[in-house]
Formats: sequence, structure tokens, C-alpha cells
Amino acid sequence: MAGYPFTRALVTGASSGIGEEITRQLAAAGIPVVVVARRKDRLEALAKELPGIEVLVADLVTKEGVAAVVQRVASDTNPIDLVVNNAGFGSQTLLATHDPQRMADELTLNCTSLSLISRAAAATMAPRGRGFILNVSSIAAFNPSAFMAVYSATKAYVLSLSQAMNVELKGAGVHVTALCPGLTATEFQQVAGTGNHHDIFPKKMWTSSALVARVGLEDVARNKPVSVPGTVYKVLDAVTNVTPRRLRRKMFAIGMRANIPKQKK
Repeated sequence: MAGYPFTRALVTGASSGIGEEITRQLAAAGIPVVVVARRKDRLEALAKELPGIEVLVADLVTKEGVAAVVQRVASDTNPIDLVVNNAGFGSQTLLATHDPQRMADELTLNCTSLSLISRAAAATMAPRGRGFILNVSSIAAFNPSAFMAVYSATKAYVLSLSQAMNVELKGAGVHVTALCPGLTATEFQQVAGTGNHHDIFPKKMWTSSALVARVGLEDVARNKPVSVPGTVYKVLDAVTNVTPRRLRRKMFAIGMRANIPKQKK
């Protein structure tokens, strides 16, 4: 794509991984970006390195953090026409042993906060007659993932929400896309406790954050409801549609099981 149709973007979870890469690609295209994350030092480092960066420090697990982002999205000063909901995290664990507070935070960040920011973006962009919303889901959204049950469920929610919004806003000139990357080398693995996946899954299963960011931005500009970066995952997506659910559940559990300690009898 020669150029993006965006004039100003807001990216959550911009301090690392896919969010940071999306920020870098937008800045390289000359598009100003409001970067959102908890880690002020990383955001300020980006602002020093890249042109057109506006820093907004916010913890999106809190009501105050979400309110700050909603207010910025709705502002008519330096209006935003691309919102990227990238902030989120996962946990590899048995549901029965999932820490209750961490599970609540995971649900809040991945679902509730994303929904409220998406709503604010839709309510602001629709009257203007144009806008773009890119919600980062996951390939895990297509199947229940044992040992990451909460994470895959939240990403299925993001996928469903985004597809519904795409239909609702079709006549309003607002594009909504669910970005569904597969295995991508970022800090996600350390946070989720899946660091040994580099040893379990072959190299061809891994995509770069640069590829994920580029495909996601191109697809939301084209108004694709679902964006799946990488040939391997496009094939898996196609296979998913014709594979029995029972088999899919077993397949997705194989790689996750390796990190889970055996339950005591």
C-alpha cells in the first residue's frame, strides 16, 4: 500500500511488541500517533525517537485510565481517525488455579476496556462519516484453547465484537477490523508464561511483529472484517472451518500442555 488514509492514530499497548511496531510504521508514514501504555519511560523514549508522538500514560485496567483514553478519542482537538486497541495480556494456566485478581484484570483489559474504547471511537467517528478501528484479537479466537482458556475466550469476544461492529458501521464510513495474529515474538510470552514456545513450535509458525503490524494496517484501511497475517495462519484458518470441533480442541491443547504442572491427585 503506497500510503495510509489515516490522519492521526491512537495506539494502546504501544510500549512494546505489536503496538510499538504499529506506532513505528505509522510514524514512518508521517502519521501522528497518540501512544498509550502504563510505562511512561518507554512512551517518552518513543516520543524522543519518533516524530509526531503524543504521550498518554494510562492503566487500562482502571476506570480512570480508560476514561482518559475515551476522552482523548472523543476530542475534536487534533482528532483521531484510527484507533488501535492492542493492549492485552494472557495467562497460561489451568482455569482452576488461575489467580482470581489476574483473571479479573485479564477480562477487564482484553474485553471491557477494549469495548468502551471501541464504543467511544464508533460514537465519535460515525457522525464524521469516516474512521478506522483495529482491534487486536488472536488466532486463538478461532478455537477454545485449553490451558489458556480465559485468554482465548477474551480474544473470541474481540473477534465477535469487531465483526459485529464492522456490519453496524458499514454505512457510516467507519472500518472495523479484527487483527488475528498467530505466534509472534514479543514480550507477550514472558508475561503469559509461554516462554518455552520458541522451543516447542517450529520457526515457520512464528511471524514478526513488523509483518503483523503492516498487514493489520493495510487490512483495516481496506475494511477487511478479519485480518490474519502469515501464510501458515491463513491456511490454519481455512482448515479450521472444515475440522471437527473435538479434534480442534485437542490440537490446540497439545502445545499449551507443556508448560502446565501436573495436578496433584
